Order: sequence, then structure tokens, then C-alpha cells
Amino acid sequence: MSAEPHLPLPAELPLVDEPGGTDVDLKTQIIRFVLTGALSAVVDFGLYVLLYKAAGLPLDAAKAIGFIAGTTTAYLINRRWTFQAPPSRLRFLAVVLLYAVTFAVQVGINSLINRWLDDNLVTLVLAFVVAQGTATVINFVVQRAVIFKIR
Repeated sequence: MSAEPHLPLPAELPLVDEPGGTDVDLKTQIIRFVLTGALSAVVDFGLYVLLYKAAGLPLDAAKAIGFIAGTTTAYLINRRWTFQAPPSRLRFLAVVLLYAVTFAVQVGINSLINRWLDDNLVTLVLAFVVAQGTATVINFVVQRAVIFKIR
């Protein structure tokens, strides 16, 4: 018996996996990814605006917290429903690395746009959409091509 400590597996959503593993066709994956992304964006943007406008947190802190909540939601749903992949510590670590990169991209783009344009709701929404869109494309390509191919 090994005395090495083991990382815990990531949290699971109580969803029923469909048969087929990661052999879900591209069209189905894109549709599921977009639906999951829409829900995750609501979580991200809702928390971001609530923390920034209602709670008075600094812009970047509010965006960071919203991003973490939204991407956690996305990972949990995408792993089970979109890509139908079994739990994997290696995959989870790869997702954490990917999300660290997209975190920097998303918070950076959001911050730049908000600083270039006037501080109003239209700018807030525009910055969020551009940053979210960029991160979404990066996430889908890397998850489909690399992360959910990991066994």
C-alpha cells in the first residue's frame, strides 16, 4: 500500500451520464458547450455586477470572483454533459491550468475595455461580452482538442 497522499477528485454534479463517452459529435458538443456557457455566463456576470455595483468591490476583484464561480459551474457541467468524460486528476489539473490562462485573458480584456471607455452599464456589458467570448473560444478549442482527450 502506497503512503503517498492522493489529490481528491473534483466535485461531482448528480447528473446521469449518457452512453458514448467522449465520442459525442462536434455539433452536439458545441450546442451543449454554448448552453453550459450561457448558464455559466449568467452566474459569472450576475455575481460580477452584484459585487461591483451593489457591494462596491473593486472592478477586478468582482470580475475575478465572478469568473471563478462561472468557470467552476462550466467545468462541472461540461465534464459530465458536454464531453462525457470520467473523473481524472490529470484532466482536472489541466483544466485548472487552462482556467488560469483564460482567467488572465478574461480579467485583462475586461479591465482594459473598462478603463478605455466611460464607466457605465453599456461599457460593463461590452467588456464582459468581449472578454467572455475570447475566453469561451479558447476554452472550447483546448478542452475539445486536448483536455477531454486525456484518459
